[in-house]
Amino acid sequence: MTEDMRALLCLWLVAQVAQVALSSRVRTRRELSPGLYEHGVYDAGGSYCQRGDVCCHGRDDGCTVPYHDTLCYCDLFCNRTVSDCCPDFWEYCLGIPAPFPKAPGCARAGRNYPTGATYRENCNLCTCGAGGQWQCEDHACLMDGELIDAVNRGNYGWRAANYSQFWGMTLEDGIRHRLGTFRPSPTVMNMNEMHMNMDSNEVLPRHFDAAAKWPGMIHEPLDQGNCAGSWAFSTAAVASDRISIHSMGHMTPALSPQNLLSCDTRNQRGCSGGRLDGAWWYLRRRGVVTDECYPFTSQQSQPAAPPCMMHSRSTGRGKRQATARCPNPQTHSNEIYQSTPAYRLSSSEKEIMKELLENGPVQAILEVHEDFFMYQSGIYRHTPVAEGKGPKHQRHGTHSVKITGWGEEQLPDGQTQKYWTAANSWGTAWGEGGHFRIARGVNECEVETFVVGVWGRVSMEDMPHK
Repeated sequence: MTEDMRALLCLWLVAQVAQVALSSRVRTRRELSPGLYEHGVYDAGGSYCQRGDVCCHGRDDGCTVPYHDTLCYCDLFCNRTVSDCCPDFWEYCLGIPAPFPKAPGCARAGRNYPTGATYRENCNLCTCGAGGQWQCEDHACLMDGELIDAVNRGNYGWRAANYSQFWGMTLEDGIRHRLGTFRPSPTVMNMNEMHMNMDSNEVLPRHFDAAAKWPGMIHEPLDQGNCAGSWAFSTAAVASDRISIHSMGHMTPALSPQNLLSCDTRNQRGCSGGRLDGAWWYLRRRGVVTDECYPFTSQQSQPAAPPCMMHSRSTGRGKRQATARCPNPQTHSNEIYQSTPAYRLSSSEKEIMKELLENGPVQAILEVHEDFFMYQSGIYRHTPVAEGKGPKHQRHGTHSVKITGWGEEQLPDGQTQKYWTAANSWGTAWGEGGHFRIARGVNECEVETFVVGVWGRVSMEDMPHK
């Protein structure tokens, strides 16, 4: 064999080995992937290579930028048949138009978003429209920065705050889910009022706080969450305090709103609202257990209330005994607490004060307006701050609360501002530790229109023996 033939044979063998090696090389995951644009271009107008300030020569598998839920590439190798280039590779790295139509998208905070993208602005959902403009809903929000500022700038006698638990809710949501007392029917509103015996010259103290007179017997406010059940919360709160006071502190139950919400179903709607007269009927005829025994579980309004998990039977003389265990398995005390029939007080400021002073906290309906949700401190009066924003920003609904005392403050102009102190049911982070003060003697927000007292059903065996 000649030298030339030997050389040709060697070259052929090298070529064959190279071909085998090439054909046997394992292809990388990048080469096997289907590319980024099988299902269309996501965020065609987005800034990726430009934002990362990367453009790489040849092939560089590290030349990547996060893209949607994967990576896109800014190297020359990306621009092949199966493209994995970032959407702005062609314009930013090559200086030529992209090979697909560039959707307009919508800009926000320095970023571009594709058509159909959404974000929330407080209680309103904003969607990126086909024309490249954000289209936002126009609901009135429960927390409105403009109204909060207007209250705090004005000379209204109280301060407003932005509450995180209300952020993102519409005003309609607040009225529907954070109140929950049906306005008393004409028949109930015409109940005979019980009048307090008062001398015409009787002087009542300028300040009164039930918790100071009856220490350990006045219970802290609870939080009804997004359950429109103030009818049950205010009833349980007043009954808890009254039973504690009338048993001289021998019984201090924190009664269960959930027991009322789930079991008092006659003409009541649980977390969608209820009547005060129906709640007091149930407390007198059936009774309820403590909040520890039957804890609150209905933080959200539900179409159907959870089934009643507490039942009782009569033991004679109007008293009742539980026939079910506590829904809370950690507690065994399932004693039933009852009240006597509730009575309506006169709307007279002095008579309500005397009832509070002698017998303890009372229940009152309250007409809640849009600005009340933002109350933080001071003596509340409904303000006109929402009037300039249009009718949908002015809403009100009926609520019920527990009045626990009264007082008065000297105003800068020398006048005296009288107030009631009341416990709400929106938790202790709202208002003044869960309480609020409201103008007294002027029926502010109808707080003196329908005021109810009650006696706890307390027998001699319940009383402390000396």
